[in-house]
Formats: sequence, C-alpha cells, structure tokens
Amino acid sequence: MSSPARRHYQRINAALAASQVDRDDSMEGANAYELQLAQLTQHRLRLRQIQSNQGKAELKRQLLPEYAPYLQGVLAAGKGAQDEVLTTLMVWHIDAGEYRGALDIAAYVLEHNLPMPDRFQRTTGCLVAEEIAEAALKAQKTGEYFDLATLHRTALLTVDQDMPDEVRAKLHLAMGRATLAGLTEQEPGRPGQVKAGIELLKRAIELHSACGGKKDLEQAERLQKKLAATGS
Repeated sequence: MSSPARRHYQRINAALAASQVDRDDSMEGANAYELQLAQLTQHRLRLRQIQSNQGKAELKRQLLPEYAPYLQGVLAAGKGAQDEVLTTLMVWHIDAGEYRGALDIAAYVLEHNLPMPDRFQRTTGCLVAEEIAEAALKAQKTGEYFDLATLHRTALLTVDQDMPDEVRAKLHLAMGRATLAGLTEQEPGRPGQVKAGIELLKRAIELHSACGGKKDLEQAERLQKKLAATGS
C-alpha cells in the first residue's frame, strides 16, 4: 500500500486530469489515466494465471485499494470522459463483492452514459443489474444474507435502463426474497413488509414466468393469510 501522501497526490492528479477532459472525449493521453491503464494491464496478466473464479475475486479484492485514489479523483471532478479504467474497475468491484463501491462508480458511469469495453458484451445498466442480482440470488440460495439496500439502490440506478425482461426479473426476485427473508407469523416484520415482498415477486413472475419465484410467492401469500387471520 502506498503512503497517504502518495495517495493524496494520485487523487489530486486524477481529479485534475478528469476535470480537463470534456464529456464524449477520452481520458487517453492523460498521464494519471495512462499510469492506471498500464497497472490494469499488468494486473490482468496476473488474473489470467488464476483459473478459479473465487481466486480471481480474491485477488481483485486485494488489488482494488491500489486504484482508490484514481477513482476518488475521477468521481469527484470528472465530466464524463470515456474511461476504460473506470468501467473495468466497476466490474471488478462487483466481482469482489464490493457492491457499495461498484454502485458509486455505476452512478457516474450511467449518468454520463459511458460505454463498456467491447469484451463485456452488455450495456452498463444490464450488466450492473444482472451481476448484482445474480450475486444476491446465489447468496440467498444458500441461506446467506444479502443487503436489501444494495438491491434497492441497484434497481433505482437502473430503472430507466434498457435490458431484457429476464434480467429485470432476477433483480425483482432477489429484492422480493430479501424483503421476505426471516419473516414468520411470530416475526412478521414491519407493517406492509410481507405485502411489499409479494408485489416484488409478482412483478418478477410477470416479467419472466420462469424466474423461479412461484414457490416463494405461494409461501408469502400463505404467510399473508395467516397474519390476516390473526390480525397481525
């Protein structure tokens, strides 16, 4: 890890460079950007030597702090110039499970309509929604907790983005499951919480009937009836 003084210098340089490049132009040629791009190339070579997806995710988690000053500078002062480092690191944050950082970058990328590098083959909104939804669904399948606020923020950021209905269904299914997680007759949650979860599941099924939420919906509706019968 570099010194605080060096990180401050990197952040200031990145902010200055980003503030001088107009929207629709590219960060190519800016010294701060080129240094990060060169580092990214070296780190990609290290990642290619790892076959395990979990191993790659762990290495990305270890490497991300090295890019933090650059990201902070660009997000604070950038005007929306094309930036392959920024869009790549957004994906790396998702892969590493660093969802808050990923969504901070996604907010900037979507606001300025930055293109993804060709190798990703999906629009930004579709990629963000699908990758975070799939991470949530994977965690939920094994009974692990996934932060509902992260899913809500993802949905809000991508609400106007074009994507296949199946992708948006995954996000609604994950939100529905997260909303209903742990609710029982004895622990019914906040007023209206069960109903909110049911509406999310219904929307997921409406978007894609084979999304896998029908059993969740049946269970939630049974719980809703029991709560109504007891006046909870």
